[in-house]
Amino acid sequence: MGMRREAVQRGRVPPSSHGSSGGGGGPVVANGSPPQHLPLNGASYISSFVSLLLRADSLSPSRFVQCMAGGQNNPIMGIEGMCELASRLLYSAIDWARNIPFFADLQLTDQVALLRQAWSELFVLNASQCSMPLHVATLLAASGLHAAPMAADRVVAFMDHIRIFQEQVEKLKALHIDGPEYSCLKAIVLFTTDACGLSDVTQVESLQEKTQSSLEEYCRAQYPQQPSRFGKLLLRLPSLRTVSSQTIEHLFFVRLVGKTSIETLIRDMLLGNSFNWPYMQIQ
Repeated sequence: MGMRREAVQRGRVPPSSHGSSGGGGGPVVANGSPPQHLPLNGASYISSFVSLLLRADSLSPSRFVQCMAGGQNNPIMGIEGMCELASRLLYSAIDWARNIPFFADLQLTDQVALLRQAWSELFVLNASQCSMPLHVATLLAASGLHAAPMAADRVVAFMDHIRIFQEQVEKLKALHIDGPEYSCLKAIVLFTTDACGLSDVTQVESLQEKTQSSLEEYCRAQYPQQPSRFGKLLLRLPSLRTVSSQTIEHLFFVRLVGKTSIETLIRDMLLGNSFNWPYMQIQ
């Protein structure tokens, strides 16, 4: 978290000269949608590092663009649609990480540790990126609250968790984050030395720092009239942890996986094991 605070301070300083981290021009993703490839502000700059993050997103077989279409065209989703979208968002996050070359280069134990730590934050970022509908009635129905009634005080606490989730998604959406920025934010969240049991802390820290500097460079080049944009983006990340992984599991995945933990599913995916969730054919 210390690296993030230092980077935020750097983001508040008006840009002077643009450094170069390799790479050149490339497709810019508008509104967080990988298939669009629309230039922003009449120009585009994406470093080779950020391009790798974007390419990993576009390789995801979860049909992320379909999630976006569903979320935008169906403002009120049923339980089935909500659970299908949630499962696709989670699978997309894990598959995106697997497709990042430098993530795949880490030891498998470190890959598992990083995703166990970051999966819920990645889920919130993906929920914002695809404009996930967040109607309370549908969320409560998807969580199965009607089938397993809670005591009144627990219902109040659960509703508070839902409100926090909604607020975090809406605050991200209010920043109008584009595709390269989403990819960088997800990578900053993923490559965290807060993960327990890391064997190569130095490499993970280096990857997070590289991602932060690449995001800063991109923001300065792409949004020169918004010198504080980089800092504002980073400031949103710490609060993502206010959405607990238990809340997300209860809201979206109890009906899908029962007592199987998300962490177990993450490990199985990284090991290449096949498993079936309702609503999806995941191999």
